[in-house]
Amino acid sequence: MAKLETFDRDLRLAIADVEPDRINAALAKFAREELERVIQRGEGSPAYKRYVNQIEGAPETSVKAPGPIIYQFVWWKPVILFALAELQKRSPRKSGRFASSFIVISGGKIVLDFDDIDADAEVIVTNFQPYVRKAEAGLLNVPRRRIFDGTKRLINSRYNEVVTAETRFLNISPGLHPQIPYILKGGAGLRAASQSRRSSAFRSGRRFLAPRKDTAAGQALTYPSIVLNLNR
Repeated sequence: MAKLETFDRDLRLAIADVEPDRINAALAKFAREELERVIQRGEGSPAYKRYVNQIEGAPETSVKAPGPIIYQFVWWKPVILFALAELQKRSPRKSGRFASSFIVISGGKIVLDFDDIDADAEVIVTNFQPYVRKAEAGLLNVPRRRIFDGTKRLINSRYNEVVTAETRFLNISPGLHPQIPYILKGGAGLRAASQSRRSSAFRSGRRFLAPRKDTAAGQALTYPSIVLNLNR
């Protein structure tokens, strides 16, 4: 704290007789130089949010002394690497193909360099294998909702101050990956209705639940995914 107080006092002495516009320009120049320095040294991320006089996204040149100018660095890489490692650990292990098929999507394209992801981007982690929904449904010797939903809970627990993770079943447009979207070849098997009065199917005399529209032949597969957004 002493160092901060000393710097603040020295700065006031140095600018005592300087015009306000020159003070603002000098403060903006200093902030940009410090930003470049910490990024080059790896102390700051190339993805960041900027607040000038408490206004998000305002340029440094709009600063009114004493500011502040604040840079909030965004470290997507450790969050994404954690998600991928956990998803792979929870994957079916028969061949290893599923564990190696996770992809990261941002801005409508697959991303390989996580340092290049923008601070305000939405990040999606999914798997391009056509049996990904079966895996999440617990049909491939992995407990139901263990892969994506289980990983989501761990992300929210570990990075709750940084990001919010959700699990969603997404329609993914053609052109993103050669194996996406997979078109369902046949309807899923009928699911037995619960034999209790709490089941509407049972009350109406049916032994099976009505077929789901998203499992009908000719439909594009919806992909279980983890969706990441920075906390606001």
